[in-house]
Amino acid sequence: MDAVIVGGVSLAILINAPYIFKRIPGSLLAVIAGILMVQFLPLKVNTIGNLYTISNALPTLHFPSLSLNRIQNALPNALTIAVLAAIESLLSCVVADGMINGKHHSDMELVAQGAGNIASALFGGIPATGAIARTAANIKNGGKTPIAGMVHSITLVIVLVVLMPYAGMFLMPTIAAILFIVAYNMCQWRTFLNLVKTAPKSDIIVLVTSFVLTVIFDLVAAIEVGMVLACLLFIKRMSEETKVNGWTYVDEDTPDVDEHLQKLPLQIRVYEISGPLFFGAASVIEEIAVKDFTKCLVLHMRSVPALDSTALNALKDLVQVCKSKGITIVFSHVNDQPMKVMEKAGFIELVGKVNFQPSISAALDRAEEVIHSK
Repeated sequence: MDAVIVGGVSLAILINAPYIFKRIPGSLLAVIAGILMVQFLPLKVNTIGNLYTISNALPTLHFPSLSLNRIQNALPNALTIAVLAAIESLLSCVVADGMINGKHHSDMELVAQGAGNIASALFGGIPATGAIARTAANIKNGGKTPIAGMVHSITLVIVLVVLMPYAGMFLMPTIAAILFIVAYNMCQWRTFLNLVKTAPKSDIIVLVTSFVLTVIFDLVAAIEVGMVLACLLFIKRMSEETKVNGWTYVDEDTPDVDEHLQKLPLQIRVYEISGPLFFGAASVIEEIAVKDFTKCLVLHMRSVPALDSTALNALKDLVQVCKSKGITIVFSHVNDQPMKVMEKAGFIELVGKVNFQPSISAALDRAEEVIHSK
């Protein structure tokens, strides 16, 4: 009951302090109030000093003995820890960005984290990451610049060297109240509910799955599964955006002909591809069909921003099928990235450089040359 009383009073101070004291952190007031309550009231609660042995001795510098065998054994674990630490630190940065409406520098964050972990290991420390809880607590108490992190580190050193005996007086219920407020502030439940109401179903699946895994297991497992799930859903979404549309053919006998529709010989067949051509969407190339009387196939690729090797192999198969039927393929408006992939794979030589045109009008002129020459 004593712990509940101290924790409740500390929680009330943390909730109301920002409205009364603008310059003094509520957590500091809660710690002081908790200590005074235990000192002057008949309350008995656990403190850090009761539960743990603390010391103000600084760690000594120690260089590990290195060998090729030891490095080989440690390398897989080191890579795993490095990747997970980087993910968690960048996630902490994203949370901090949302709280201060800022923009972090990812490269600088990871470089600093790596340098800090290397130095920490020389003093017997373990790998550390950007801590979401302490970052959120720092921000909620007024820290919004890199100086806040530096002051935080210096304060920890001062506490370790000078104030460690007094740190043992910190009350566990007060610390629990501080962590409760930090967790509430960083959970962003209003944003969570808004996403559940308004986001696409795929985003809701990733959000809820990550949330459940964080509660049941831990943040690392939630990030791993959430990222894999997000990648799979992103691939599905991108594949759905890739489409192949054939042009509508008209002639003089077609009723209600739009004057803007271009009349083409029946021997020329035109398809427009839109969206990225990658392994998840390569099957759309199979939708391209040619007739017995087709002599030239024009592929308009103005809306194709990217091409991978799987889709390129599908295009090669299409070229081979067309060659076996005596059909020439002409490509129109191929963008930079797909063109580089085609050049590296020798696809341009397979099709013929003359059959790559910068615009649809030039491609249609080339197609008419082809059918007139046959």
